[in-house]
Amino acid sequence: MRDLDGTLVLSHHDFARMREEIVRAAEKYGASLVHSAMPERVGTTETLHNARRALHAAGVREETIARFEADVSRRIDTVEMEALPRTSARPGARGLLETLAGHGVRLGLFTRSSEEFSRAALSRTGLDGFFPYARTRSAPGPAKPSPEALRLLLQEMDVPAGDALFVGDHLEDARCAVRAGVVFYGVLPDPAQPNPTTSDQFVASGATAVARDLEDIARLLDSRP
Repeated sequence: MRDLDGTLVLSHHDFARMREEIVRAAEKYGASLVHSAMPERVGTTETLHNARRALHAAGVREETIARFEADVSRRIDTVEMEALPRTSARPGARGLLETLAGHGVRLGLFTRSSEEFSRAALSRTGLDGFFPYARTRSAPGPAKPSPEALRLLLQEMDVPAGDALFVGDHLEDARCAVRAGVVFYGVLPDPAQPNPTTSDQFVASGATAVARDLEDIARLLDSRP
């Protein structure tokens, strides 16, 4: 299984704007979050969790929170699609996927991005056609980084967790894989992005191996027993 954004493609999403949109939506539905007090390392997933907690604490009804979540999803969809023209394949992505597909490896895409952006990004970067299985934020039910979402993808792929390998570039990816009982290989993110994850952080979060880039991932896979 592969993560998309940062692992296979470089999309240069405006994550700060995504967090701002979550804060604005929370205020619209009855909760106040101080965005200026949030450190940059707080991601969109954690910001969304904080917003949900704030809405619950404010006594907001569940049906209203559901409308908030749908509103947030639409806002983030818009920000994602605005990044599409800036999206490119990460070096080595196509070669790695061609090698794996040539060896009959079953490939699945596991991403927090929307279905629309994921398919458009794969098409734009020439990586479409490699992933007959995918679970995106748009799928019904739990979404990444929930380990249950990963288990649902594995069920669809008919692959036991003990036989799967998840490659990703974020600590949330590693923690999700560990909770789902899946081996995880970390690939270091683009060093140009703010607060890039380090090898030590990946290992501390449960990664079995850490690669510098996708070419290094290919070498690690070649050395697997």
